[in-house]
Amino acid sequence: MALSHRLQSTALRYFLEVVHSGSISEAAARVNVAGSAVSRQIAGLEEALGLTLFERRPRGMTLSPAGELLAEHARKSGADAERIVASMQALQGLGSGHVRIASSEGFALQFLPTLIDAFLARHRGVSVHLGVAAPAEVTQRVRQAACDIGIVFSYSRVGYTDVKVAHRQPAPGMAVMRDTHPLARLAHVTLAQLQGHPMALPGTDTTLRQLFDIACIKQRVSVDTVFTSNYVGALLRFVRLRDAITLASEISVHGLLAEEGLCAVPIRDRTLSGRDIEVQMRPERSHPELVRVFRDFLIAQLAAPRGSGRATAARSKAAKG
Repeated sequence: MALSHRLQSTALRYFLEVVHSGSISEAAARVNVAGSAVSRQIAGLEEALGLTLFERRPRGMTLSPAGELLAEHARKSGADAERIVASMQALQGLGSGHVRIASSEGFALQFLPTLIDAFLARHRGVSVHLGVAAPAEVTQRVRQAACDIGIVFSYSRVGYTDVKVAHRQPAPGMAVMRDTHPLARLAHVTLAQLQGHPMALPGTDTTLRQLFDIACIKQRVSVDTVFTSNYVGALLRFVRLRDAITLASEISVHGLLAEEGLCAVPIRDRTLSGRDIEVQMRPERSHPELVRVFRDFLIAQLAAPRGSGRATAARSKAAKG
């Protein structure tokens, strides 16, 4: 059992497991106890508070209004316990500890695994957990203290009082295609130039797809969408096979372009230039030292120049010819 868990009551830990899993049986399996033990703890909480915490439904258990309030308290208590343990461990240096990251898929494809590998090489004994979710879910995890740092693409500057943007930088959309594609030699492309070429588009829950759809409506452009997927890897593979065009941020595909025979061409459009990378955290004044060190390392890597993202070996040879 993690040391931070020992600083929290058993009843609250079991309660949160039921919140996360939606059922007592699943929660019991997660904490490796009998379902009756979890039921007793929940019943004890409800009796002590004089309130019903869950609404029992055929498809699972959902929080009551009182349960929502207790869940928020329990999450914050858990985060406080982890912060205390991390601070105590920091007295011995950064030789141990754990960082919880949440990100949208574009960062998890290549950028974050490479960054985490470099970080762990510097700080042996440290561990990192990466959870991948849609941007709105990542922000929600930050708000609920379910992660230490969230990394998302965002085009909305609407903030939350319980989320702090530790870093922001532009992340314009790029058109990704085979390096032999007719548009690959251009310095940039417009939406109108994408018409007539097969498109492989990310899901509508991604910020890039949402901005792309808005931009097409504004310019009255209609593209030939032949494939959609919520998995970036599938989109890139399809582009390679079909000679189609997909959308991505350069940071998502930078390390994959040359090995896949692809290139990323900037899209000249004001709407698609309105997207940012955000590093999100809770606004506590004191985060554990390890989290602060990881945050600073992450921001430095995000801000590092990556070139244009267009210089694959094949393009370099073509340019010389």
